[in-house]
Amino acid sequence: MKITFLGTGTSQGVPIIACPCEVCQSDDIRDKRLRTSVMIENEGQAFVIDTGPDFREQMLREKVKRIDAVIYTHEHRDHVAGLDDIRGFNFVMGKAIDVYADSNVENAIRKIYPYIFSDIKYPGIPEITLHNMNGEPFTIGKTKFIPIKVMHYKLPIWGYRIGSFTYITDANFIPDEEKEKIKGSDVLVLNALRIEKHISHYTLEEAIDVARELQVKEVYFTHISHQLGKHADVEKELPKGMHLAYDGLKLEL
Repeated sequence: MKITFLGTGTSQGVPIIACPCEVCQSDDIRDKRLRTSVMIENEGQAFVIDTGPDFREQMLREKVKRIDAVIYTHEHRDHVAGLDDIRGFNFVMGKAIDVYADSNVENAIRKIYPYIFSDIKYPGIPEITLHNMNGEPFTIGKTKFIPIKVMHYKLPIWGYRIGSFTYITDANFIPDEEKEKIKGSDVLVLNALRIEKHISHYTLEEAIDVARELQVKEVYFTHISHQLGKHADVEKELPKGMHLAYDGLKLEL
């Protein structure tokens, strides 16, 4: 299984105007963080978790030729705003793309993209096949996804375990019964927004504490605000086996 970090950043804390901070002005490519998403390639298929506003740029950068399914964590715009650009894969692959989402995400998609679901189909609109993800494990081809229900302040959202890989973003609480689904993973990806306390995201210290509790071999932190600091500075302070992820990072499991 191959994992590609498409984006490791967030809109949180980033001003609309050009940011003068040392992270945004850094020459280190690892500090150039697009909105958070990951691609999983397994058994000849490719799956993307979340399609944020930078989805098109991420696909072009990684030269992605096919997507077999999109799986969503939750309905916030920084995770769904790139769905319209799935149309390029419709054209190349000649078919609709499977989309796995819970009812909250489905409702949001129907409101944001009503033309996708119109009875009169305008030529070239995105074509998707929606699958309701109700929290039960599901399989796409030969790849099994185990949903992990976590809390993003008061909003329940989904992480996923795929084999020995677990991916969680936008969380600030994981119930004990859901932690049991993570234990035994070889790699855990977990959000770590910044140093200061936040209402709906783990801080770096909180994410480190969760990772230690779960005793996963390797941990990569994602959904990183520029407020966390420069990659090189943060990376050297992390405990053994823990790392900052960065856009374009690839793992083989």
